[in-house]
Amino acid sequence: MPQLSLKEIIERIDEAKSRFASSLERINDLEQLRELESDVLSKKGTLALLNRQLGSLDLESRQAAGAVINQARAEMRSDFERVESGLLVNARAAELESEKLDISEMVEDWTFQAGRIHLITATRHELEDIFVGMGFTVEEGPEVETEWHNFEALNIPPYHPARAGQDSFYLKFGAPESMLLRTHTSPVQIRVMMRQKPPIYAVVPGRVYRRDTADARHTPAFHQIEGLVVDKGISFANLAGTIEEFTKAIFGPNIVARLRPGYFPFTEPSAEFEVTCSICGGTGCRTCSGTGWIELGGCGMVDPNVFMAVGLDPEEWSGFAFGFGIDRLAQMRYSISDMRVLLDNDVRFLRQF
Repeated sequence: MPQLSLKEIIERIDEAKSRFASSLERINDLEQLRELESDVLSKKGTLALLNRQLGSLDLESRQAAGAVINQARAEMRSDFERVESGLLVNARAAELESEKLDISEMVEDWTFQAGRIHLITATRHELEDIFVGMGFTVEEGPEVETEWHNFEALNIPPYHPARAGQDSFYLKFGAPESMLLRTHTSPVQIRVMMRQKPPIYAVVPGRVYRRDTADARHTPAFHQIEGLVVDKGISFANLAGTIEEFTKAIFGPNIVARLRPGYFPFTEPSAEFEVTCSICGGTGCRTCSGTGWIELGGCGMVDPNVFMAVGLDPEEWSGFAFGFGIDRLAQMRYSISDMRVLLDNDVRFLRQF
């Protein structure tokens, strides 16, 4: 390119700006835009070639021409990015349109039916709502537990039948019979008392495991929910009132609940609470073994040895605990004669609830 004067350089710049603006108006895809950028704004483009002409000018003219070139480059770059942004948006919209799937035919497929929340899950959620409304918090813990949390801290001695291999699922991990699938959710109560200072008002829902033979009322893997209250001045009357309040909330006024003396290593005194069998209405059937009553769970005042195991003073604090099977409760509430159907995941059965 022949050497140009300041006036000629400025005229070339104006021409380049005009051609650039005109070309931008005609561009309708990104490929054309990249070509224009290479022709005008790249290191080998029009502006770069004009910039090389500055060396033949005197200092004052060189500065003036340089300012004009820089201003032109900034304006052209701004216009370029504006057009590029619009083309990118259009390209993305076109891509989404091409990948769109028409699923409207599913609406016309009247044989399609959505799944349902499992009865046990729905019952657990309802129980959590009831106890939260009574002022409890919901706590969770691991399903694989240590022997100390599952038995020792709960005042269950080594000779207790529950610790035998024929009743519990021990794991081949660590020392022999040191780890197992939890047999109840009570270990979480131990963890809560070790982690949190009283007062404590907590319920613990979750899955537990025992070596039970599946029958109308038992399965080897089932669900429990346990409650724990630790505060000053807690009595057995508070426990009985909580059980009564819960029973009315979940079963309604027509189901009768009762407490009868029982024994559990981690509570003293202890009781078992039962409700009227909803299958036979209390007259006796195979589900209730002819008694007219179904045991839901156990309860009692927290044993002082349990408090001492977690570092609480039984002279200062008192409390109660209760626990029952969510599966058993659902069975009674919905008059399910055999608990094993809960494991089938048959949509025809689940759709009834």
